Amino acid sequence: NYKVQSTITSRLANTMIQAKMVNNAKRPQHIVFDVQVPKGAFIDNFTMDVNGITFTSSIREKSEARRMYSQAKAKGKAAGIVRSNALDMENFKTEVNVPPGTRIQFELHYQEMIRRKLSSYEHVISLKPGRLAKHMEVDVRIIEPQGIRYVHVPNSLGDHFNGITTISKGEKKAHISFKPTMAQQRKCPTCSSTAVDGNFVVQYDVNRESTGGELEIFNGYFIHFFAPENLDPLPKNILFVIDVSGSMWGLKMKQTIEAMKAILSELRAADQFSLIDFNHNVRCWRDNLVSATPAQVEDAKKYIQTIHPNGGTNINEALLRATFILNEAQNLGMLDPNSVSMIVLVSDGDPTVGELKLTTIQKNVKQSIKDEFSLFCLGIGFDVDYDFLQRIATDNRGMAQRIFGNQETSAQMKRFYNQVSTPLLKKIQFNYPQESVSDVTQSSFHNYFGGSEIVVAGKVDTANLQHLESVVTATAANAELVMETLRDVEELDGFMKKDKYADPEFTRKLWAYLTVNQMLAERNTAPTAALKRNITKSILQMSLDHHIVTPFTSMLIENSEKDEIMLADQPKDPRRGCCSGQCLSPPHYLSPPVSAVSINRVDNDPHFIIYLPKSQRNICFNINSDPGHILNLISDRSTGVVVNGQLIGAKKEENKKLNTYFGKFGFYFKNKGLKVEIDTETITLKDGSYSIMLSWSDTGHIIRKQLLISVKKESNVTIRVGEEMSFMVLLHRVWKNHPVNVDFLGIYIPPENQFSPEAQGLIGQFTSEPEVYIYNQRPGQTPEKPQATMEVKGNKLTVTRGLQKDYRTNRVFGTDVQCWFVHNSGKGFIDGHYKDYLVSHLYSFLKEP
Repeated sequence: NYKVQSTITSRLANTMIQAKMVNNAKRPQHIVFDVQVPKGAFIDNFTMDVNGITFTSSIREKSEARRMYSQAKAKGKAAGIVRSNALDMENFKTEVNVPPGTRIQFELHYQEMIRRKLSSYEHVISLKPGRLAKHMEVDVRIIEPQGIRYVHVPNSLGDHFNGITTISKGEKKAHISFKPTMAQQRKCPTCSSTAVDGNFVVQYDVNRESTGGELEIFNGYFIHFFAPENLDPLPKNILFVIDVSGSMWGLKMKQTIEAMKAILSELRAADQFSLIDFNHNVRCWRDNLVSATPAQVEDAKKYIQTIHPNGGTNINEALLRATFILNEAQNLGMLDPNSVSMIVLVSDGDPTVGELKLTTIQKNVKQSIKDEFSLFCLGIGFDVDYDFLQRIATDNRGMAQRIFGNQETSAQMKRFYNQVSTPLLKKIQFNYPQESVSDVTQSSFHNYFGGSEIVVAGKVDTANLQHLESVVTATAANAELVMETLRDVEELDGFMKKDKYADPEFTRKLWAYLTVNQMLAERNTAPTAALKRNITKSILQMSLDHHIVTPFTSMLIENSEKDEIMLADQPKDPRRGCCSGQCLSPPHYLSPPVSAVSINRVDNDPHFIIYLPKSQRNICFNINSDPGHILNLISDRSTGVVVNGQLIGAKKEENKKLNTYFGKFGFYFKNKGLKVEIDTETITLKDGSYSIMLSWSDTGHIIRKQLLISVKKESNVTIRVGEEMSFMVLLHRVWKNHPVNVDFLGIYIPPENQFSPEAQGLIGQFTSEPEVYIYNQRPGQTPEKPQATMEVKGNKLTVTRGLQKDYRTNRVFGTDVQCWFVHNSGKGFIDGHYKDYLVSHLYSFLKEP
């Protein structure tokens, strides 16, 4: 059974997602409860019931939660780490190994403020049950004291579900129901897979009778919603700053160009604009702002079309050039006093050229903008430093949004632009009487943008309500908007108490939600360490008082006897692919999002970590061979791709064992006639007699025959082959005079790479994922390393739950990655013996089996 219940009370949505399952098979099954939580939502409760044993949650300060976690771990109890990162908790995932006959229920609760976008509120629920459900239900109830103007549910799940959703709407309430039968869920009449995979979207708007907005007072808190309509958009002065460095090469650049062409078409005649594109250099389409005439827009589109990405990333110089153009136009009197000015930065990477220190870039841009206009940032893909973009945008009265690099990149960019590109008011200021209102927090920007809404919340002294009625005002540059009436408090009180679905705590929760969000933003831009510490302390207290997971709290999950404990935390930076999980005891464990671990890698001694997407597991093994041997990792004759690694040894033995590492990698792309050789000193591209070399001391790019090599100084090399394949090689430097260790390399290969089903090699063979069953989890020799039985490829193996290292975020200490470890050089998990994967030279295919 899969059930979603969501109740929206005055734009505060409380959502519950519940999944019930029973294992009717004769063997244990691996069950995943994976929920996509809307960006900006706060998780406030999670429960799990396994055969009548209930695990409930509480919010604890992070260090206290870690102490309890450590105690549980030392006693061999269930424990795991998944950490929350500000507003980016986008996945909550629980994995459970379910014995035969076991019933299990998951239930997750989260809350969010529904934002107004393009003149309507939009509530998005991610529906990814992963399998057919005997009973499936989505139940959404809307309670709006202001009155509901309309409700619309677009068919976002596809034509397959036409006519299934029902909507009933009253004056102040609405009910949306989606209950597909099991037959309706099937992808086809004979399919066993579900067609329910996507977002269920509810759009609505409320009645607006007052230009001053809507004020609601309840249970000691007030909420002021301000979204005026029928105002003419103000003219805008806009500079688009586009990253055209080598990392934007391929689909990202193609979609950016297409999106920019569409965005340019939406400029109004009263607008002024220009374009800046940058890599290691900065270019201007025009050195000054020009009017958005049809001829200028067309010329700008032609310019965009000629962009060919290459080189490094000089973000500092590009943003300073943009601010110079706007400041000069302002000083010369070229800007309409009623217009608004903004910069839109589109980038996918960290700075690699010019000023590299992020705090210095932030300071430079802030000093140059001088609070005169706004900066908006679009961060494309997971590689971008999104935290930095958030800080620099918030610091300059703008906002940032991560755009995931996929087939919808262009559409995502256009949606973001539409949200921020229609300014209605240049400046707005709310004034509340101090004698009746306290602890006011505001969700807004300096510029007020069309289709958006400003929400102000605070505590109120109900004995002084007459002050609110007479004094609450909002002032704008082009209009004075006055609150004309105050909602009758008794009328609201009676309405809320009579409706059983209404959340009686909605005003308090909304105030807490806005306050925590505002403090998180203030913490990002705090100028001193002392101020940052004070803000952190306040966020922590709010988190504990209002039971929400923030970066400074953890969710403690335990059974009634308190002898089994889990923590809900989450990766500090999801874009970096880290995970900080620990070993877990049976039968339950939490793990980080798939994006945090979904990659195949070989690093250190050398440790192989194979990610299996279907079962969402990491399987690990070591290969112990001799220095000089060359191991085949990928051998795919159909695509003509070979990846081999040559081993080097440590300087001497330790504990009668000589550690080995990868000292050289060879990539052969037969269909292109290209070879790439990477060792600890140089990176070389060979094309017949043509050869070009880069040093690890350089940051640079090489492009040849649709193959891109990007070198990040003393850090990593990325190889991209069109949109089909990518590889990352990490450099590990050691102390030059180290008595034992040597410099070495690690390799990271995404499982999404489009190898053929015939691919072979120590990694390539897992292109066709084998069926893996892990069961009978039991204590190992040490409490933190439980054992289990694995069935794979007709073999029954004893495996150990343990940790391996992912060095992509920390090349010195690495990040712990949980996996099931296969002993004896992967015997039973890999095809044949590891010696079958030895090849004669760096570009050899494996012999045909």
